[in-house]
Amino acid sequence: MSILGQLKRGLQGLGLATAALLTLHSYAAPATKPAADWREMNAYTLGVQAYIYAFPWSYFPEERWKRSADVDRQANVLRHFRELKDASHLDGGSPNNDTLYSRAWIYTNEEPVILSVPAIPDRYHSVELVDFRGDNFAYVGRRSTGDEAGHFAIVGPGWKGTLPAGVTLLPASSTSWSFAQVRTYVKDATDLPAARAIQDGYKLTPLSQWLNASAKPAKAPEIWHPLDRKADPLNEWRTINRALLEFPTDAIDADLLRSFASIGVGPGLDIDGLDASTRRGLARAAVDGRKIIFGGFAGGYGQTQINGWNYPPKQTGRMTQSRDWLLRAIQPAVGFIANDPVEATYLNVSVDGEGKPLSGKNRYVIHFAPGAQPKVKAFWSITMYNDKTNLVANSINRYSIGDRSGMKPNADGSLTVYLQKDSPEASKRSNWLPTPDGAFFLFLRAYLPEADIVNQTWQPPKVTKVEAAANKP
Repeated sequence: MSILGQLKRGLQGLGLATAALLTLHSYAAPATKPAADWREMNAYTLGVQAYIYAFPWSYFPEERWKRSADVDRQANVLRHFRELKDASHLDGGSPNNDTLYSRAWIYTNEEPVILSVPAIPDRYHSVELVDFRGDNFAYVGRRSTGDEAGHFAIVGPGWKGTLPAGVTLLPASSTSWSFAQVRTYVKDATDLPAARAIQDGYKLTPLSQWLNASAKPAKAPEIWHPLDRKADPLNEWRTINRALLEFPTDAIDADLLRSFASIGVGPGLDIDGLDASTRRGLARAAVDGRKIIFGGFAGGYGQTQINGWNYPPKQTGRMTQSRDWLLRAIQPAVGFIANDPVEATYLNVSVDGEGKPLSGKNRYVIHFAPGAQPKVKAFWSITMYNDKTNLVANSINRYSIGDRSGMKPNADGSLTVYLQKDSPEASKRSNWLPTPDGAFFLFLRAYLPEADIVNQTWQPPKVTKVEAAANKP
C-alpha cells in the first residue's frame, strides 16, 4: 500500500472527512487566484508522508535517551529489573506481569558483542534483538536456540570477520545500534530468587575483551539527547535529520528520500535554513502526522478483529518488510517494540461483546468453552490495564491471570474469568481479575503459541457484560 493509501486509512481512523483527505493528494480545480501559501501547503502535504515514514528515527533516539539513564548512557551494559511490574510502574507501555525484564542498548559498529546465556532448562526465556527501525533481527531463547547455555555474536550491518570457536553468529542488525529485551518467566513470588539467578547469568562482552580480558573495547559514540518536540514541533524534524545520519535508510527507499529532501527532510539536512512557509508546513505535519499514527491504531488499521479482540498485524515485529510505513510507525508508537507472532502473540480488547467500551462500572465475564483455552507451548495470560496503559492497583495485588495463576475450571471443564472491581463470592475469587473504576482494556498474551493463534484462526471468547457493579446485591 502506498503512503497515500496508508494516510487515507489513518485519517479515517481519526474520523476526518473524506473531502479533507482528498486535498492531500488530488489536484484542485483551477482557482481564480493563487493559493495563499503553496510552499506551506506543499511542505505540509509531503511532510505528513515523511513523518509517517521517518517516525522510527524520531521515536528510538528518544527511547534510547530515556531508557539508558539507569546505566549512565552506556552501551553494552545489561540492566536487570528484579521485580515483576506492578501498579507502581507508571511509565505506561502496557508492560507484562509474567516475566522479569532485562535490557541493553548495544553498539556494534566497531566490533561484535557476544551475548552469553546460561542453561535454562525449566522455564520460558527469550532475548529479543531489535534494530533502530523497530524490526526484530534475531532471537535467542527456548524457541529459537534451545535451553542449553550458549554464546552468540551480535553484529552490525556489513560485518565480516572470524568468530572464536564456540560463538554462534546471529543474523546482522540493519543499524549500528540495537536493543536487547530479555524476558525470564516467573511462576509466582516464590519463584523470583531462581529467576533472578538466571538473570545474573546473562552477559554482554565486546569481542575484543572476549579475546583478551584486559583489552579496551571500542568506545561507543555518545548517546545524544533529542530536542524536546513538545517545546517546538520542528525539533522532531531536527531529531529525525540527525538520526538519519546515524541510521541510514534502505537503498530501495532512495527515491522516497529524494522527494522528502525537497522540503528539508533527510540525513543531516538543515531545517533552520528553510523559508518560513516550509517550516510552518513541517511544524503542522509533525503534529498531524502523530495524530494519524495514533488514529490509525484506534481505528484498527492492520488489525484483525474477532469477537471484539484485536489480533495484531501478521507482520508484527518486522514491519519494514511489509513496506507499510503507517504500520511501522504504529508499532513503536503504541508498544515500543513487539515480538514476532511465533514467539508471542498479543491480542487486545477494549470493548464488550456488544461493541461498547469496557468500564469498571460494569461486571464482565470471559468464558472459555471446554478445550477452548489458548493453545501454547509456554504459557498464556490476561492482563488488566487502565486508560493510561498502566497496571491497575487493587486489593489483592493481582494484575494478570492465566494458566499459571491457579484458576479453577468449572465442572464441565470450561473456564470463566470474572472482571469486576469488587470481589466476587469466595468460590470465584481464584478466577477474579480486578478492574479499575473507569475505562480499561486487556491484553491476552500467548507465549510460544500454537499455529491456530499464529495464523489467527483461533477465536477468543467475547468479553460479556453481566450486570452493573452498582447493582451488586
